[in-house]
Amino acid sequence: MPDLLYELAAQSLGHAVVCGIDEAGRGPLAGPVSVAAVILPPDFSLQGLDDSKKLSAKKRELLFASLVDHPAVRWAQVEVDAATIDSLNILRATHHGMAAAVRALEEKYQISVHHCLIDGLPVKHFPYSHEGIVKGDSKSLSIAAASIIAKVARDRSMQQYAQEFPQYGFDRHSGYGTKDHLHALHVHGPCRIHRRSFQPVAQLSLPFDSP
Repeated sequence: MPDLLYELAAQSLGHAVVCGIDEAGRGPLAGPVSVAAVILPPDFSLQGLDDSKKLSAKKRELLFASLVDHPAVRWAQVEVDAATIDSLNILRATHHGMAAAVRALEEKYQISVHHCLIDGLPVKHFPYSHEGIVKGDSKSLSIAAASIIAKVARDRSMQQYAQEFPQYGFDRHSGYGTKDHLHALHVHGPCRIHRRSFQPVAQLSLPFDSP
């Protein structure tokens, strides 16, 4: 289970304010990448808090409510839309979202973040002091909290998009490339929130070239 050892180690080096960062939605064919940044209070604990991918949707919702309603938890969440993903590529767009989430956290609480714990590899040219932690959402409690907030927020966004674009079934697969989603893509073509740079969306977006 994740704990606060990484946070405490960073603080021992003089980084008083340490946030965890994680994202949800890098792989889908449609919808945004959701990124969250979270600062947990000292000695924070929340039973069941773990990597969001290991938990049921119901459990994630309960943990999400406990996190965002906790008076000492500081958090921010941002989304990077499909157009930006297509413009920057998915990796750069995700890194862009990570920096934006930290800025949103600073602005929301009028604080300065001293160090970031990022799920995954270190980010080249990231504008904040940071370290990458592979599988960090199962090791760092603040990254695990960020994974929950990012995932639940994105799932809620996809539920809303399902009402706007009911033909794709976003409420069932959240934009991932399931058999049903691929079938809907072939029948209806891509919509506004599809990532045109992603296969197989890219092939369906190609113009007809006459011989």
